[in-house]
Amino acid sequence: MAPQTSIPVAANVLGTIGTVFWCIQLIPQIWYNWKQKKTDGLPGLMMFVWAISAVPFGVYAIVQHETNADNSTTQNFNIPIQIQPQMFCYPLLDRRHCIAESSSSAWPAWKAASLATVIGAVFGGLQALLVLTLRGPYSRGVEWPMTLVGVLSAVLLAGGLIPPYFEIAKRHGRVVGINFVFLSIDWLGAFFSLMALVAQHTFDVLGGVQYIVCLLLEVGIFTSHLLFLLRTRTLRHRAKDSQVPFDEMPEARKFVYPRPETTTAASTTNEAEKGQVRNGAAENERSGEAIEVEGGRQSELGSERERRRRRSSTPGVSKWPSRQ
Repeated sequence: MAPQTSIPVAANVLGTIGTVFWCIQLIPQIWYNWKQKKTDGLPGLMMFVWAISAVPFGVYAIVQHETNADNSTTQNFNIPIQIQPQMFCYPLLDRRHCIAESSSSAWPAWKAASLATVIGAVFGGLQALLVLTLRGPYSRGVEWPMTLVGVLSAVLLAGGLIPPYFEIAKRHGRVVGINFVFLSIDWLGAFFSLMALVAQHTFDVLGGVQYIVCLLLEVGIFTSHLLFLLRTRTLRHRAKDSQVPFDEMPEARKFVYPRPETTTAASTTNEAEKGQVRNGAAENERSGEAIEVEGGRQSELGSERERRRRRSSTPGVSKWPSRQ
């Protein structure tokens, strides 16, 4: 794309709005994680890959900003979008929070914060090194390294939104762990940033592809959860009427991951079977006792008949006991 010597005001305004959205997007997610005290359904890999994508994205935006000999500047992005990738490294904060709140790792907050700080410093140093390395070839007209960096940035940005789809697949379309306020703000940030590129004199294709891919993948997440709500509306109403949590409904097991209800159901079945066996044994025991009692009665009646028969068959013995 041919560099621009001036950026329209509309592009700067739209770019600023998009950058502000991307600066504050993680606040609702961090608050949600802290409130829930868990990060189930929110892949830590998502935030980490996003943070990685900020490195080539920042290089791609900064290197193409040049100052000419007559003090004029040529640039492919407006200033707010050049700043945006640096602010986009904030996913490291949520990655730190994912590590600290995750039930599987349960890292201390100081340890997770230290790791995020070290990774952030490494990313910053790597970005500075790439900017200094690639600025020279770009100024001499060698553009393929910058194209490669732009493609890498787009792939990583899109790749960060792939892990949530695996979590969604585990729950049959249900979105868990991702705060929709966060996702909405992120979508708006990508939308206004895309409009900022559209408002410029020339449109940067690779930059635009990054925003478009982000928009489409996030729309997919919204759509998946909306379909889940439509498919389960009857089940959710039934759970509400019976005052039973949705996740504890037997029909909702496939929408829960991991599925402790499966184990619980199996245990309940085993207990029921054991109860039936115990009940059967008790019933058999009672039946046996009844049979024994009945047998005793029959035996007594048989003995009485035998005694009467002997009396009647013995000569001189009255059939009936004498009365004194």
